[in-house]
Amino acid sequence: MDLGKIRALAEEKLQGTDLFVVDVTCSPTNDVEVLVDSDSSVAIEDCVTLSRAIEDSLDRDQEDFSLTVASAGIGQPLRMLRQYRKLIGRPVEVVLLNGVKLLAELRDATQDSITVAYEEKVAVEGKKRKQLVETVREYALSEVKSTREYIDFK
Repeated sequence: MDLGKIRALAEEKLQGTDLFVVDVTCSPTNDVEVLVDSDSSVAIEDCVTLSRAIEDSLDRDQEDFSLTVASAGIGQPLRMLRQYRKLIGRPVEVVLLNGVKLLAELRDATQDSITVAYEEKVAVEGKKRKQLVETVREYALSEVKSTREYIDFK
């Protein structure tokens, strides 16, 4: 299955909307999955419309496949700068390659790094107990294993 062709079809169909393609994958049994996201929200109708447009452009007689178009939902790791940008000012869970997990506010995102702010207990001179201090830190994306939107259900 030509994933480049499927990505191009999806991107062409989404032009002029706030929807964008996050990823296109294909299993060995030709189960194709197109993940889309949006600067606002993804409606089920958007997925149905995109799925039909892609299927209408492909020839099932030439190659048999199964197509799923889905939203890159909550809990999915962020993969694109556009996804990071939409979460600036919101809580995220960052897992670093060294295993450290941070619950932080995403402050900025570039092609190479993210900047997060979180509270940590630090020894402050003149104080007996450690104090909560806001730490703002930039991490290179090469140091980050995954970043996900954090939803607190409390």
